[in-house]
Amino acid sequence: VQLQASGGGLVQAGGSLRLSCAASGRTFTRYSMGWFRQAPGKEREFVAAITWSGSTTYYEDSVKGRFTISRDNAKTTVYLQMNSLKPEDTAVYYCNIWPTPLAWGHGTLVTVSS
Repeated sequence: VQLQASGGGLVQAGGSLRLSCAASGRTFTRYSMGWFRQAPGKEREFVAAITWSGSTTYYEDSVKGRFTISRDNAKTTVYLQMNSLKPEDTAVYYCNIWPTPLAWGHGTLVTVSS
């Protein structure tokens, strides 16, 4: 599976962004998918995940109630709707297979200004 994340940008605190992850290659619908992020000087961390059917989602505690992960298997795309953004959400965001990621591709930078 090849993955390409997009949709990042600069936003003020309290604002919203929607990230997209376009997948190609092997059968996308076989995999649960996740979003991860890496802030400057920190290790990459889990943000959210969604099962192959979209029936179950998982969130890291700090984003619960603010972020929503979804997927469109017909479009082989996973989304991350991010609302009420905080400066501490600033990071490069990556999508990957979950819970066992493949090689990491290029992420998309989200910068939240205070």
